[in-house]
Amino acid sequence: MNFIAWTIIACEVGFWVVILLGLITRYIVKKERLGLFFLALTPVIDLILLAITSIDLYNGATATLAHAIAAVYLGSSIAFGKSMIRWADIRFRYYVQKEGTKPVRKTGMEFARESLKGSFQHLLAYIIGGIILLILIYIMDDNSKSEVLWGTLKLWGLILGIDFVISISYFIWPRLAKK
Repeated sequence: MNFIAWTIIACEVGFWVVILLGLITRYIVKKERLGLFFLALTPVIDLILLAITSIDLYNGATATLAHAIAAVYLGSSIAFGKSMIRWADIRFRYYVQKEGTKPVRKTGMEFARESLKGSFQHLLAYIIGGIILLILIYIMDDNSKSEVLWGTLKLWGLILGIDFVISISYFIWPRLAKK
């Protein structure tokens, strides 16, 4: 595995460590501002990954799948970051702090709307990640070195389309409640 791949892994681990530190600090240590500070560090992790990836490609590296995944990760982290933190916050409060209401598995039209909302977040992630990929392609200014970035953009577009089809299908065939 190359340096960029390890950086992506480190950023993903760092993302969840920072969230966990924020939640522990906020609810167990009872330091809300410090907890908020830790939660606010998540975009800093994204900026570090963006800088490392950009510098590597600017210095002449041939784009790899790891570089492309960095852009996908960044777009996804920005688009889904707030909802992932909210998801973790609700579960931490309920399962660890024994506060709040138990998270409920959504079904029916409520699940369909939630799924479609997730597809629109995915679209936002695609737009952000796509812009990053296009900027990286522009920085490289060499089509032979940026093929994998174009390929990732096309594949991700296909996956996004499938995501929307699945979400729309839930309006036709709603998710049933478990018995």
